[in-house]
Amino acid sequence: MSNHNHIPDRDDDIDGYTKIDRYNPELIDNLSAHYLDVLKQIGENPEREGLLKTPERIAKAMLYLTHGYDLNAKEILGSAMFKEDYSQMVIVKDIEVYSMCEHHMLPFFGKAHIAYIPNGYVVGLSKIPRIVDVFARRLQVQERLTNEIRDCIQETLNPIGVGVVIECRHLCMSMRGVQKQNSVTTTSAFTGEFLKEKTRTEFLNLISAKLS
Repeated sequence: MSNHNHIPDRDDDIDGYTKIDRYNPELIDNLSAHYLDVLKQIGENPEREGLLKTPERIAKAMLYLTHGYDLNAKEILGSAMFKEDYSQMVIVKDIEVYSMCEHHMLPFFGKAHIAYIPNGYVVGLSKIPRIVDVFARRLQVQERLTNEIRDCIQETLNPIGVGVVIECRHLCMSMRGVQKQNSVTTTSAFTGEFLKEKTRTEFLNLISAKLS
């Protein structure tokens, strides 16, 4: 699925901000035709003014929301590994997560907290949020997303241990089904030293703490 983003489509200058969308026009046309049919099937009139460009907009949005299929998380992480004699816990917390539930294709969103204990190598801190996006920008379930992030860090950096905690709200629970607006789903995954209660407790305390 490497045909998501290749061809320049639009370059709008809005308030000094240049936005460039890159999509495969043939793929956009194919998806737009399907979304046009969906609008008809639910009883809408796709010819009315507000919906004229909606199928194309949905197609572009869906390709953006699933562009993680085109990215290799291990390559991204491995591109910024540095030898370093540091063996204490490294934590990046409150990483924004936006993903799409694969069961109903509705969003779920929240925060990820990630820690690892280096084993001779550290990684550029910006790469950790990036690999979260790589896996989140796919059709997902939160449990698998949590494991995929953990496994990518463990297999690429080979640290002494990895800890991942994700907290999300799921619109498939809020907007439909049980319709519980305030429910938060928490998942966790650990390797190595984080399987030990003392290390895991330290991690959980640190991500709960607020900077003064």
